[in-house]
Amino acid sequence: MRKNIQETMKKVLITGANSYIGESFAWYVKERYPEEIEINVLDMREETWRKKDFSGYNTVFHVAGIAHADSGIVSKEKEGLYYKVNRDLAIEAAKKAKKEGVRQFIFMSSMLVYGSTEYITKETKPNPVTCYGNSKWQAETAIRKLEEPGFFVAILRAPMIYGKGCKGNYPVLAKMAGRLPVFPNINNKRSLLYIEHLCELLYLLIKNKERGIFCPQNREQVSTSEIVRAVAQANGHAIWITSLLSPVAVLGKYMPGSIGVLCKKAFRSSYYELGISNYKEEYRIYKWEDTIIQTEQGTGR
Repeated sequence: MRKNIQETMKKVLITGANSYIGESFAWYVKERYPEEIEINVLDMREETWRKKDFSGYNTVFHVAGIAHADSGIVSKEKEGLYYKVNRDLAIEAAKKAKKEGVRQFIFMSSMLVYGSTEYITKETKPNPVTCYGNSKWQAETAIRKLEEPGFFVAILRAPMIYGKGCKGNYPVLAKMAGRLPVFPNINNKRSLLYIEHLCELLYLLIKNKERGIFCPQNREQVSTSEIVRAVAQANGHAIWITSLLSPVAVLGKYMPGSIGVLCKKAFRSSYYELGISNYKEEYRIYKWEDTIIQTEQGTGR
């Protein structure tokens, strides 16, 4: 029996150490699918990664990258890093994977390849407006050109990812939800992706040897105000969501500097058409409210 398990087990190399997504997926597989997938992690920060033998792996999941800046201000040096890491390193890893016989390459991209487009459908074309989004888009384009029979490329254009221990925008909203007595009621719409939903989709893509572009999201689309309300409720904090403060949030978008940038980011709409996120097997295994409880109370990843 053990021999059969070893014969069917898929070997996955995660390229990029200390990544929230990479570490979460490794944990998820260990918890749910330990006899189906074996995972190794490769640190890409040192030049020695190029000596690693990729042969023997079924899939390379590339997560190494420089995160996007929330302030909107990017130095020339940081801009160069975006292209060096998010584009060039990803392309080099994909070429190495193909050369050494890996059958599937999964690239962690971003919804930001669509730029400032608020509502994204199957027909929406990428139009990045930041160097972060552009570096991801250029990497996608080059990696997909490497495809041929026997080498499949899967691209994941994820919206805001959240879960226990996450970084980015969610912890900022959670902090406000836990401290503020009131919050503006803004009727925007956001696509979100719970980390365990992403991990389940990754498992399915690897199991089914998938290729193509995937735009995952939770089944539910919510407003920023609903996120804050749900987080406050999960923590037993009373918060008043009121339309009386809506003009303040609107005016905040026009303030100079980081405050204006953050207000625009927090209160704008950014969502996928629900249909483009469906997959032949269901990966969205939790209800929206449960994902917030698990995130805030630490019962999930």
